[in-house]
Amino acid sequence: MLAPHLDKRFDTPEMVMLPSRNGYGDGLVEAGTRDERVVALAADLTESTRTLPFAEAFPKRFVQVGIAEQNMASVAAGMAALGKIPFIASYAMFSPGRNWEQIRTTIAYNESNVKIIGAHAGVSVGPDGATHQAIEDIAIMRVIPTMVVIAPADLHEARKAVLAAAKYEGPVYIRVGRSNTPVVTTPESPFELGKANVLWQNEGENPIGLVVTGTLLFNALKAAQELATKGQGVTVLHMPTIKPLDTEALLDLAEATIGLVTIEEHQVAGGLGGAVAEYLSEVMPTKIIRVGVNDEFGQSGEPEELIAHYGMDVKAIVAAAGRL
Repeated sequence: MLAPHLDKRFDTPEMVMLPSRNGYGDGLVEAGTRDERVVALAADLTESTRTLPFAEAFPKRFVQVGIAEQNMASVAAGMAALGKIPFIASYAMFSPGRNWEQIRTTIAYNESNVKIIGAHAGVSVGPDGATHQAIEDIAIMRVIPTMVVIAPADLHEARKAVLAAAKYEGPVYIRVGRSNTPVVTTPESPFELGKANVLWQNEGENPIGLVVTGTLLFNALKAAQELATKGQGVTVLHMPTIKPLDTEALLDLAEATIGLVTIEEHQVAGGLGGAVAEYLSEVMPTKIIRVGVNDEFGQSGEPEELIAHYGMDVKAIVAAAGRL
């Protein structure tokens, strides 16, 4: 059933709720402690992106560029050329949203060792509304050559992603959320760039696969529990790294099931669902139902009601599985 290395408080009154962006702050300080080449840049949103702890711990290794995301990307590329490991952070709508061309040409084209943090990703930003809800960022980043794309499930996974990115030579994009979300993993849960993990599996009729990325992992696991009570065979494959895709795990799941449901807090076009469909269409055509935002902009509201409104809650995932 539930993988043994997940938080034992899963779906209990003691379950912890914290924003995944906290993991970026913790991981950045830890990475900076381990390696003095790590530097951080922020585009005015130092506290909100959780860059502030690093700025306080290592003031000489922090640069406040102000509201200038394009400049931030270019400055970081220059620092990487001089041997630093820069982490740049802003809201995902502004980085990579506003500075995509600089990320593409100045960072990725030159294979600069820059790590891009897109905070406040997804509709769960809530009341900030459509202008601040990045639901296209996975698509625009995974299309860039040399770019690694990661969507951690919670703060523990975000911390591990930051530490892994600091060791990885090349450009990396990590998206994190603003709102409190369930802490599903633990500090000991496995995390490796480019690797997916099976976090739920039960026997049953007409087995299906739920392939999920990011903070909707909790919803996917809850949906799997509900489906299992109905005798449905379910495997939940958590895919924190969207690029490079864990094609081996994905193919194994496709071969063992009658179809897949992909789940992401992102447009259904171009994100995880697109990546899964692209790969399997070439090696093993598989029926795929994509759960996410369906060609719409976001709007103001509370995080939970927006997740439900755009069809990414447990009820919507169960319904999508039924369509298989």
